[in-house]
Amino acid sequence: MAAESSALRALISPGRYVQGNGVLTRLGERIEKLGANPLLLADDVVREIVEPTVRSSFDAAGVPVVFERFGGTPTAAESSRVASVLREKGLDVVVGVGGGAPIDTAKAAGDDLGLPVVAVPTVASTDAPTSALSVVYTAEGSFEAYRFYERNPDLVVVDTGLVAGAPVGFLVSGVGDALATWIEARSVVGGNGTTMAGGSPTKAGTALAKLSWDILWESAPAAVRAVAHDLVTPDVEAVVEANTLLSGLGFESGGLAAAHAIHDGLTAVPQTHGLSHGQKVNIGSIAQLVLEGTPDAEVAEFARFTAQLGLPTTLTEAGLAGQDQALRSVAEAATDPAETIHNMRFRVGADDVVRALRAVELVGRHVRAQAGLPDPRPPAGH
Repeated sequence: MAAESSALRALISPGRYVQGNGVLTRLGERIEKLGANPLLLADDVVREIVEPTVRSSFDAAGVPVVFERFGGTPTAAESSRVASVLREKGLDVVVGVGGGAPIDTAKAAGDDLGLPVVAVPTVASTDAPTSALSVVYTAEGSFEAYRFYERNPDLVVVDTGLVAGAPVGFLVSGVGDALATWIEARSVVGGNGTTMAGGSPTKAGTALAKLSWDILWESAPAAVRAVAHDLVTPDVEAVVEANTLLSGLGFESGGLAAAHAIHDGLTAVPQTHGLSHGQKVNIGSIAQLVLEGTPDAEVAEFARFTAQLGLPTTLTEAGLAGQDQALRSVAEAATDPAETIHNMRFRVGADDVVRALRAVELVGRHVRAQAGLPDPRPPAGH
């Protein structure tokens, strides 16, 4: 049995992925194929943005729609609450609309009841929409656990017009999350690690992770400039696909390593709670490159590229400069036995992570000075 497990490889993906400018106008007819009584989970801000278009599309398809207010944090209690609403109202499809948090909650609630799940990201800030897992947080915002599912969402619909109309920081955060995909996937291959899909990484998953990386290095700067002016361009379409689909398939079927484990560790301290998922992942990516002994020029190139996009590349920007006890807490959480850092090709302990994080500050400051970028500043309130 052990030999069979080590030889196992799997590629998993959503049932259907649809992306384009204006695709939200046909959401109703697409969901109609999955069920007759959908629930749309969204926060108040997202609902105000999408409701007119969504209601028109559902009216055209002759499908009723029920909106439910998302509580704000993807906790186990919130997904149980949403499942109760679905059950009590006799609804048969759950649709997460917005960022990764409501989508992860919708996936959990749908899994509780065995219902079809639809992900409708309005930003390209994470690769959560395509995956067969949810990240569960505590009410205080700390990472608690990964929750895995037997299948990926049945449908993912990404309206790039909505993505381009959102604040540009969301797209930048998604780039930070997606760039880690190849950094981690190549490490998993080198270390014979396992993936979220089960077993060893597939060559397809690893190749998609590399494709995501290549697209981002080519198109991210131009896409960020376009979204800053609410424009949908070919570069925007490419980066949205890289952030959402390619990174999603790549991390699940290619594997995670230190970058996301360090992200999880960063959520364990309150100083970082003002940073987005992708911002914390970017710090984790630089730390992983340091841990691996990547040549200084390559680490500096990555830090410079991401700093110029607007991603944090120093501990100062996370509020952790000089915070020795907090760094120790981050490192201990990142090296928990269940964490993906153990997919690395060598053993990584808490002391190693602390040293790597301290090196991140030095790398980031040096690169910013060379690039003529302003000194890093701690987040507001620090």
